[in-house]
Amino acid sequence: MKGTVLLAHGGGGEETRELIEGIFRRYLSNPLLDSLEDSAVLPRIDGKVAFTTDSFTVSPPFFRGGDIGKLSVAGTVNDLSVTGARPLYLSAGFVIEEGFSIEGLSSIVQSMSEEAAKTGVTVVTGDTKIMPRGSMNGIIINTAGIGRIEREGLSSSRVSPGDVIIVSGTLGDHGACILAEREGLGFDLDLESDCASLWPVIQKVLEISPDIHAMRDPTRGGLAAVLNEWAVASGVEIEIDEDHIPLRDAVNGICELLGMDPLQLASEGRFIAALPEDDADTFIEILQSDTLGKDARVAGRVISGERARVLLRSSYGTRRILEPPSGELLPRIC
Repeated sequence: MKGTVLLAHGGGGEETRELIEGIFRRYLSNPLLDSLEDSAVLPRIDGKVAFTTDSFTVSPPFFRGGDIGKLSVAGTVNDLSVTGARPLYLSAGFVIEEGFSIEGLSSIVQSMSEEAAKTGVTVVTGDTKIMPRGSMNGIIINTAGIGRIEREGLSSSRVSPGDVIIVSGTLGDHGACILAEREGLGFDLDLESDCASLWPVIQKVLEISPDIHAMRDPTRGGLAAVLNEWAVASGVEIEIDEDHIPLRDAVNGICELLGMDPLQLASEGRFIAALPEDDADTFIEILQSDTLGKDARVAGRVISGERARVLLRSSYGTRRILEPPSGELLPRIC
């Protein structure tokens, strides 16, 4: 297929069939999807099931380290993974602007296929809508995911005094990368999105670590949003050490230039965990043995159950409250 997406591609006729056969089945073909029924009929799943959904509107849709297709799969896989669920099945709904490049759409769907293969998750059903030119900006992808719970009890309400806060790698890479590309910053940055599916490394820690109280991927709102949500949900006071938070120089540089807080920038291939301090060394060792966790470290602790707040200890030993994000920080970042 060549050219651009036409309104006729959403009409349900021959052009729609060409789009399905030429792009979607070309990259996503599997027995469950290929039946092309109105619903996918799934095999029985033993045990508890996790279910999540998300929509992706990132602008630009192609960026260093990935594109909206890779992001849509990784983002949904990660939402399942941090709840202790093995990702099994995905749906994919596409809303595409008339005039969007066929080549670009093909590349996006190919990225989805490649990212899904990394965790063994299968796209089993989907939908496509075409919107008139000028009514939207490019492409939006909605994905929903189903997973089987492998570890129960992970919850924002289980964060407890004595827990350590572990970050799996450098923070804010995705947010800083999208910001730099969107604003056309006129200098060469050694930075790309951290977009990645986390199930392979999370599976390792679930199999070995005896107790994990909570996990979360710090997407919109970054570390600041996750920790403030945990503090409120569990009624605890969390203290983070600024010197122990892994941040790339390029991320710090962009934030200093634009007056932004790197702790509020999104990551799309990192997770935050809260667990008892006695288990921290084993947890860190497992993470650092994997490429996705090579920069993992303990960034803070839960210090009391008396107040629901987050404190940031600076390099100078002073402390300030780490506020939750407010307002529109970065539109269309994921």
